[in-house]
Amino acid sequence: MEHDGRHEDANRNAEQAPETGLEGQAPEAQASADAVAGIIAERDELKDRVLRTLAEMENLRRRTEREVADARTYAVTNFARDMLNVADNVRRAIESVPAEARAAAEGALKSLLDGIELTERDLAKTLERHGVKIVDPQGQRFDPNRHQAMFEVPNAEVPAGTVVQVVQSGYVIGERVLRPALVGVAKGGPKPAPAPDAA
Repeated sequence: MEHDGRHEDANRNAEQAPETGLEGQAPEAQASADAVAGIIAERDELKDRVLRTLAEMENLRRRTEREVADARTYAVTNFARDMLNVADNVRRAIESVPAEARAAAEGALKSLLDGIELTERDLAKTLERHGVKIVDPQGQRFDPNRHQAMFEVPNAEVPAGTVVQVVQSGYVIGERVLRPALVGVAKGGPKPAPAPDAA
């Protein structure tokens, strides 16, 4: 009988004791695994966002460097364009005096002509120092990106499309055309040789 009583007490104690087996730990383990998976997913998302942000910052840095370089190169564009009118007027003043009169000039007239020519040279040097260069396409193949054709000249001695007369010089600033050269283009000559293919 004592044995039966001990058996009943053991059964009763087993029923009253909290579950401590695998079944009791399964919900906690699952919750812990879910929490770890959530943290890993959040970490991966943050890592992706950080990498994207770094890439965007690098692109922004490069773009800003390009814009700063362009600003340095092209900041004087409007001023330079206005100065071209001055250069044209100085050139017209020089050309208004016939070559014979220039050669025979003496005294004050010679000093005036020399001063105008010196001013033209200084103006050209100043423009060039700021990245503005003259385009003199005489004898070159016509380039619609840099030249503006004003008329055609019958000339069988040079390939068709060759610039044979420059009416007004052109200017570039950096890689951009500030003002196209006004030119006369040959027609009636042999066709120009095709441009070599880029290898």
